[in-house]
Amino acid sequence: MRPLAVITGASGLLGGNLAALLLERGLRVRATKRPSTKVVHLAPYDIEWVPGELDDERALAEAFAGADVVFHCAALVSILKTATPEIVAANVQGTRNVVAAVRAAKCGRLVHVSTTAAVGVSRDGRPSTEDATWNFDEFGLADGYSITKRDAERVVKAAADEGLDAVIVNPGYMFGPLDEKPSSGSLIVDLVKGKVPGLVPGKNSFCDARDVAAGMIAAFEKGARGERYILAGENLRYDDLMGRVARIAGVPAPRRRIPFFAAMGLGLVGDLRAALGSMPVVTSTTVRYGFSDRFVFSSERARRELGYENRPVDDSIRDAIAWFRETGKLPRA
Repeated sequence: MRPLAVITGASGLLGGNLAALLLERGLRVRATKRPSTKVVHLAPYDIEWVPGELDDERALAEAFAGADVVFHCAALVSILKTATPEIVAANVQGTRNVVAAVRAAKCGRLVHVSTTAAVGVSRDGRPSTEDATWNFDEFGLADGYSITKRDAERVVKAAADEGLDAVIVNPGYMFGPLDEKPSSGSLIVDLVKGKVPGLVPGKNSFCDARDVAAGMIAAFEKGARGERYILAGENLRYDDLMGRVARIAGVPAPRRRIPFFAAMGLGLVGDLRAALGSMPVVTSTTVRYGFSDRFVFSSERARRELGYENRPVDDSIRDAIAWFRETGKLPRA
């Protein structure tokens, strides 16, 4: 019988591309979903959808039964500065429940999807490696998402130290097709629609969700138990990235550079809105992200040990734009 892979968070950008690639490689794919989760964009793929929420350990164990590998992609992404109970429940306690369910179901291996936000940022301009110590708090970059993803990674590492066959991957800033929400691809959509107000000088490591999915499968097949692997890509300034998006999409690129003080003013207003219970568009922490040149990462370990490869980011942008146009999220060229 073909190997069985189970995915949490398969409706997202990474999970959807992972499911498609697993099926292409001949594995059976089962995926957990909440009743409210929309999966119409994945209808062409032969995925077995089963109930399973991160707060229901028993349902997760039933979903994981017979799995050769569980890919834990599900997480709550947030720009809030604080780790609210909701974020902690999804990202930290949810990971504890996944670990317990993997143990109960006696699965072959757990591949936990973390993030480069759980790795330390660069201190000297050189790309951070897996050995970097988490230091977001030192540079005013700690927020609810980075804190809880760091803590979730610690849960998995502790379980691996106790004998669980688990490996961790840390993706960078991903683009690609099947970004239904859209999630990180919203940067592309907003820029093409002319909604990006200006340029910021910060950096990030941009990669393709399909390449990250391939790296995850390689981590399942070849990764060392208890280790983590950065699956990132090209370290670029945001203004460079935006220029590429504009050129590929055939739209004008933003020209105005946003002053830090003006952006921080909006970020502080966002902090206040969050404190009053509203969901902000930007916070002071996300402003620091946009202006930070410390988000540079090395995937050398993954290349060496897993055979990880990443395509040029221009190809990822081009394919993402094509998918957004095909699905009506962007007007056709």
